[in-house]
Amino acid sequence: MNPEAKISIDFMLEALCADVPPETFFPKDAAGVEIAKNVCKQCVVRIECLEYALENRIDHGVWGGESERARRRIIKSRRSRGA
Repeated sequence: MNPEAKISIDFMLEALCADVPPETFFPKDAAGVEIAKNVCKQCVVRIECLEYALENRIDHGVWGGESERARRRIIKSRRSRGA
């Protein structure tokens, strides 16, 4: 991440998760991950949320509809492409 870049969190004001208990997005099992991802699927700021998590290397929870494992794969893929 560019240290001079500022990542806006304004998207969070429009996020569906603001009205859902936070623990929903920090599930303990695969069923919980699917529940969180289903909330994210309906969210208008899903992409912004995912990018925020990727850029900040957030390694816990479901962000932007993606689990920790999925975000690690995205980061790895971007590195290999040089993105």
